[in-house]
Amino acid sequence: MKELLTTIKNCRTCESHLEHGVNPVVAASIDSKIIIIGQAPGRIVHATSIPWSDKSGDNLRSWLGIDRATFYNTDKIALMPMGFCYPGTGKTGDLPPRMECAPLWHHLLMDNMKHAELILLIGQYAQNYYLKETAKDTLTDTVRNYKTYLPKYLPLPHPSPRNNIWQAKNEWFGNEVLPELKLLVNKFIY
Repeated sequence: MKELLTTIKNCRTCESHLEHGVNPVVAASIDSKIIIIGQAPGRIVHATSIPWSDKSGDNLRSWLGIDRATFYNTDKIALMPMGFCYPGTGKTGDLPPRMECAPLWHHLLMDNMKHAELILLIGQYAQNYYLKETAKDTLTDTVRNYKTYLPKYLPLPHPSPRNNIWQAKNEWFGNEVLPELKLLVNKFIY
């Protein structure tokens, strides 16, 4: 796994498409119990090289019911985005994750994480990639039907503060999904 992570850190596949430069951000161990697959690093994560080291990460840790030390313990949790480098900013926010990373690296990482019990799919990019034709037409419907994908996958919206409006409109998420998420996290990492 160490060799694979080093190879990923040295990847330059998308370099010509990344105006802010190459900085693949991933954290994993052969002992990881939960794999969190997000979208792509944002500006802050690109600068720090620490996955989820922003407000979205704070929200995600709150959803999981764990502290930073547990979250960053790769023997418990692997942090793997769909696109490993910051894609830059577009008109309405960050650009989509680069499409090269997941097919190039995900299967190799997954093959090394044989102890993983649960994969959290954060956002539509991860959900569409992993759930394929079983993903619903909207992220809301996919997340609402989360029990369909258990025990392997649990789809979640992005924990960005921008999604507070979505959460307010979909109270069932906080009432039903988050308690189940916390129970599963507790079961697999403690």
